[in-house]
Amino acid sequence: MEKFGKSQPAKRVEDVRFLTGAGRYVDDIAPGDALHAYYLRSPVAHAEIVTLDVAEARAAEGVAAVYTIEDLEAAGLDIAIPATVVKNRDGSMGAAPLRPMLAKGKVCFVGEPMAVVLAETLEQARDAAELIEYDLKDLPAKLDLAKGGPMIHDAAPDNLAFDWGLGDETATEAAFAAAAKTVRLEVGDNRVIVNSMEPRGCYAEAEGERIHLSFNGQGVWGMKALLAQALGLNAEAVRITNPDVGGGFGMKSGPYPVYFSVAHAARALGRPVRWMSDRSEAMMADNAGRDLVSLAELAFDEHNRITAYRVTTRCNLGAYNSVYGQPIQTELFSRVLMGTYDVQTTWLQVEGYFTNTTQVDAYRGAGRPEAIYLLERVMDRAARELGVDPLELRRINFIKPDQFPYTTATGETYDVGDFSRVLGRAEAEADLAGFAGRRAADEAEGRFRGLGLCYYIESILGDPSETAKVEFHEDGTVSIYVGTQSNGQGHETVYARFLSDQTGIPADLIRVVQGDSDLIAKGGGTGGSRSVTTQNTATLATVDAMVAAFIPYLAEKMGVEPDAVEFDAETFRAPGSNLTPTMVEAAQMAREDQREDLLVHQETAELPGRSYPNGCHVAEVSVDPETGQVTLERYTVVDDFGNLINPMLAEGQVHGGVAQGVGQALTEHVVFDEDGQLLTATFMDYALPRAYDMPMISFTSEPVPSTANLMGMKGCGEAGTVGALAAVSNAVQDALWNCGVRQADMPFTPLRVWEMLRDAPVAAE
Repeated sequence: MEKFGKSQPAKRVEDVRFLTGAGRYVDDIAPGDALHAYYLRSPVAHAEIVTLDVAEARAAEGVAAVYTIEDLEAAGLDIAIPATVVKNRDGSMGAAPLRPMLAKGKVCFVGEPMAVVLAETLEQARDAAELIEYDLKDLPAKLDLAKGGPMIHDAAPDNLAFDWGLGDETATEAAFAAAAKTVRLEVGDNRVIVNSMEPRGCYAEAEGERIHLSFNGQGVWGMKALLAQALGLNAEAVRITNPDVGGGFGMKSGPYPVYFSVAHAARALGRPVRWMSDRSEAMMADNAGRDLVSLAELAFDEHNRITAYRVTTRCNLGAYNSVYGQPIQTELFSRVLMGTYDVQTTWLQVEGYFTNTTQVDAYRGAGRPEAIYLLERVMDRAARELGVDPLELRRINFIKPDQFPYTTATGETYDVGDFSRVLGRAEAEADLAGFAGRRAADEAEGRFRGLGLCYYIESILGDPSETAKVEFHEDGTVSIYVGTQSNGQGHETVYARFLSDQTGIPADLIRVVQGDSDLIAKGGGTGGSRSVTTQNTATLATVDAMVAAFIPYLAEKMGVEPDAVEFDAETFRAPGSNLTPTMVEAAQMAREDQREDLLVHQETAELPGRSYPNGCHVAEVSVDPETGQVTLERYTVVDDFGNLINPMLAEGQVHGGVAQGVGQALTEHVVFDEDGQLLTATFMDYALPRAYDMPMISFTSEPVPSTANLMGMKGCGEAGTVGALAAVSNAVQDALWNCGVRQADMPFTPLRVWEMLRDAPVAAE
């Protein structure tokens, strides 16, 4: 590990400013003279817009402008919000109805923006919005995941957005027909609201003839191209920045309508414009996560080996396509369809439906948690029905170490893995041998105790290439320009320490520069657990180029041939020379000699393949049958992240991911009424997990270094969530099994669990 990082825990340097109120978030840095944008949003889920009269609002005190979709069209904007669609099974493309920047002719979900008011103060903008006269002709709301019902878009008859398939349907059917035993389980994956600590916000301002949009997103380059297209500008006329960002989790990765209309307003009015969401607005209008129902079926031979796997999924896209909504439950779900099991006969069919609800898009893991949750739930059910220990069933079916690199049935190439070893470590760390005693102790006190495990695997996603630029400054400091974007993960610490480890430059002299399309030509942003792997690979390439550039220069200073000069990550040395400059000293020498070419170094590197983090989560829960309260008593994680660059930050990522998975499993749940009204639009109604919902999390690293990058590391950002959903759910199911509960679905709120127990048949002896 010496060559690729010290693998030492280091406290996050950025936390000092975050915890002392010195963060520079978008609402902190918006121009003080900016107009405030306020959006009039639809109060109903589905309706025709009969009247939308903004004349009185335009005349209100402090109002600079009010825009409707007709105003944006008249200004020449391309009003369509872009989205990604997939191919149907028959080869046609999935439905791609227009999603306008502001409602056009109808509204399709509660919270859809209908008009935007620009005023001197936020209070004036809100007051003016109250003066907008509108008349909506209510239409029936479509909420179920089935064909038919009130049609939302002409482009999607029966509200079916796509019908997608992958695998060999015929071979899978034959395998099921020949199976010694089959197991099936249908489970729901409940909708969640992301609720990042910092809601979405942005501001826009003119910079000469250019437009600058600053928003709290997950990267700037995609938005740069989209905004240029929407406004009809050359890309060079657009600057995008991301300041400090208080959490993204996928929800902040895509474009939202407000960004385009705020930027247009700033150009049209010649004034900076700012917008910041409040919490209930965010809960109504931000992209949600999950929301699907899946049927999983496993076929087994007489030796309990899986011979085929079949999945049928119905997923909710919301009212429109989001950027990744269609690919998440199809292409990204399929990446880990078969998990860690050696099965080549599979079939995945997915139907996506439009409903009169907020859009669904990426949420921590984006398709991988959904796939692993389903697979590991049905694996536990299979262990029960086959009468096999759940650990043993997994061991029987694991891909073996000598089978790597392993190409899955859906075309992924897993580079390395030793799943049985990791599982064995989890068995020991979780003290599974002592579970029976803990269960007996709970039973003696009238509680039910359950044990659940999940063995997960995920793939890192996103652009496999990244660029790093290192610049030496006159004051002795160094900047590293990166193409990723921190949303609170600790990138400033990781990147500075890594560069320091490779060059000997003191970490406190290194400044990480990110999130500015003027300073960094391209980048992949954050998402898909890609950031540290791709960015540090680029840093390694840049360091190599930097060393290679300095060697001829220093060889002349030392009076030796270039091939005699070596760099040992601290100093340059050569036999016969007493000159041993550090990298910083070498740069200072170059500056004095006016060698400007040695003061800036930039390289782009591309990963040769994806890495596949994997591991085992073990959860123990206790259920109070009188109240239905589920208490998470113990939680153990053993992860194979390959070589850890910073163990402390990796563990922190796991803790945060587990908390989000536990939240979905135990407390979080989005509820709409029959008219499509969101009933969980405040924290009085939507329950995020709290400190007392979480036990101490045991984290252990059991690495198998990746062969897909020089550092041997595997991404870790989403792993905690990928494993947590099934581990907790299997534990609750285990606790309730002997009470006769055979179908236990998230979220396991006290009322839902109490109702499961109430409605269960008499428990088997």
